Amino acid sequence: MSDTHGKFIWVELMTPDTDAAGRFYSHVVGWQLKDFGSPDMAYTIFEANGKGMGGMMELTDAFKSQGIPPNWTAYVAVDDVDASARQFAEKGGSVMRQPEDIPEIGRFAVVVDPFGAVLCIMTPLPMDTGEFPVDTQSLQGHVGWYELFTDNVDEAMAFYGAVFGWTKDHDFDMGEMGPYRIFAHNGKAVGGIMKRMPQIPVCHWGYYFNVDGIDDAITRVSTGGGKVVNGPMEVPGESWIVNCQDPQGAFFSLVSQKK
Repeated sequence: MSDTHGKFIWVELMTPDTDAAGRFYSHVVGWQLKDFGSPDMAYTIFEANGKGMGGMMELTDAFKSQGIPPNWTAYVAVDDVDASARQFAEKGGSVMRQPEDIPEIGRFAVVVDPFGAVLCIMTPLPMDTGEFPVDTQSLQGHVGWYELFTDNVDEAMAFYGAVFGWTKDHDFDMGEMGPYRIFAHNGKAVGGIMKRMPQIPVCHWGYYFNVDGIDDAITRVSTGGGKVVNGPMEVPGESWIVNCQDPQGAFFSLVSQKK
């Protein structure tokens, strides 16, 4: 298993109105928009401080007919996307979209864990630099935290440990809600796993974008046409978080070191 196997490398927004969504996230998070420049598919790159951190594509009628709502999804790097897709299926998950190549980018698949949470996995083609960019988890505009809502924390941790090599860092006791399990990739804590609450309809992954000041960000969410669904709330590590929904219906979260 290489050092990059199991590393989050990208997030992607599927939305019915890419123009409006682009304006919203530029306003809220401060991203710059860049056209990917593909003649085959319209795709927008979100850049933070000149570094690509994610992308956006249209949620077409064909996707909608499959029951796919506006959503954010992450890509996790794997050494062999075909082998990892088979692992997902063999260990109780499933493959929603079979492995296929994206010219000049890599090979990817859309997979589902045993409790229904969706992710993309990818074996990227070698980059010009020959290596992944430096860690961006603490940088403004990048993803600062990855969070899984699941029906069984222990079983989900065991599953992802088997397919991605993630390890348990430590637990926070949340009382009746059970543990909030911090997981690590190569010894660095990158996200948390918690039991899905009854009001949350499906198990899913959520993504926290770094911003400078949670109160000002909340104002930008509101003035941009989005809404806050939970928070602001202080969390361990002296951070503040807020869970939101964009104007097109996709859920996202924000995190800041200051209120």
